[in-house]
Amino acid sequence: MIRRLLAAALAVLATGTVAVVLQRPEPASADLRGREPLVIGHRGASAHRPEHTLLSYEAAIALGADYIEPDLVSTRDRVLVARHENEIGGTTDVENHHEFADRRTTKTIDGVPITGWFTEDFTLAELRTLRAEERIPDLRPDNTAFNGLAQIPTFDEVVQLARRSGVGVYPETKHPSYFDSIGLSLEEPLLEVLGRHGWNGRRAPVFIQSFETANLRELSRRTRVPLIQLITATGAPYDWVAAGDPRTYDSMLTPAGLREVAGYAAGIGVDTRRLVPVGPDGRLLQPTTLVKDAHRAGLKVHTWTVRNENAQLPVDFRLGNPDSPAFPRATGNVMGWLEKLYGLGLDGVFADDPGMARAVRERLS
Repeated sequence: MIRRLLAAALAVLATGTVAVVLQRPEPASADLRGREPLVIGHRGASAHRPEHTLLSYEAAIALGADYIEPDLVSTRDRVLVARHENEIGGTTDVENHHEFADRRTTKTIDGVPITGWFTEDFTLAELRTLRAEERIPDLRPDNTAFNGLAQIPTFDEVVQLARRSGVGVYPETKHPSYFDSIGLSLEEPLLEVLGRHGWNGRRAPVFIQSFETANLRELSRRTRVPLIQLITATGAPYDWVAAGDPRTYDSMLTPAGLREVAGYAAGIGVDTRRLVPVGPDGRLLQPTTLVKDAHRAGLKVHTWTVRNENAQLPVDFRLGNPDSPAFPRATGNVMGWLEKLYGLGLDGVFADDPGMARAVRERLS
C-alpha cells in the first residue's frame, strides 16, 4: 500500500496531473472518524500548488487527503471564496491590474492595520479576472510555475469538487467579527452552500472551524455539523479581545475550559506547540497531556500545521547543511515529525503535503 501511495504521489507531482489516483468510496461522515487520524489537506496540497486553488485541492485529493480545507472570506456581493486572508495582494496578481489600483487601501483587521487589496471590495466577477500566485515563493519556488493558471475558487466550487471526489470539506471562517462589522456575515452563506448540497447534518463529511468563539456558539444553535475550536500557541480569540475579556486561549485548555468548549464544539484544532512544546533553542520538549485531557472532555484533537520545509519544522527534524542557501526550503524529516504526532493519539493532522501524511499514517496502521 505504501509503495502504491508513494508511486501515485510521485506520478502526480512529476506530471502535474490532478486526476484522482486513489479509488475512494463515499466520504466517511465526520461522526465516524475514530479509527485512524484524519489527513486534512491544508489549503489543499499547498506544498505542491499555490494554496486555495482548485489545482491545490485536486492535488490534495489525488495525494490521499480525507478532507480539504478552504479558508473562507466574502466578496462585496456576499459570495464566499477561498483565500487565506481577505487581503489578496500576496496571493494574486491584483497589483498588475491597473483598473484596480484605486482599490488599494489600509484597513484594521482584528486590531492590526493592513494595507493591500481586500476581497470585500470586489465583486465575484471582478475577482474572477485575477489569477492566483504562490504566497511564499522563496520557500516554494517550484510552485511559482503554476502562477497565473488558477482563479480564486468559490466555496460552492470547492464543495462540488469534494462531493465528486469522495472527500470532506473543513472550512474556516476567517475574521468573522470583522466581516460581521461590515455587514458581510460569513455563517449564513456558509450554511446555505452546505445545505444546498445536503451536507448540513451531524453525519455530513464537514467540520467548521474558527479561531473565534461567538460565531461557533451561534453555529452550534443553527447546525448539527461538527464544529472545531481553533487554538493558537499564544494569544486569545479576537472576539474576547474586542469585548475586553481578559481570558486567553490558555484558559480553554484547563479541565473546566475544555468542558466549556465541549458545550458547543466537537473538537479542538491546536497548534502543534500545544501538543509538543518548543524550547528556547527550537528543540522539542516533552509532550503535554492535552490529547488525553481533551478526549476525557469528549473532544477530538486535530493539529496544525505539518510542513515539509526545514524552516517550518522543529529543529529536531531538520535535515541538511544549515550553511547552504537552500537549507530553509529543503525537505526535512517530515515523516519523523508526523510519526511523533500520530504517536500522541490525536484524531487528525493538517498537512501541506497530504501525501506524506497519508503514507506515514498507512505505514503506522
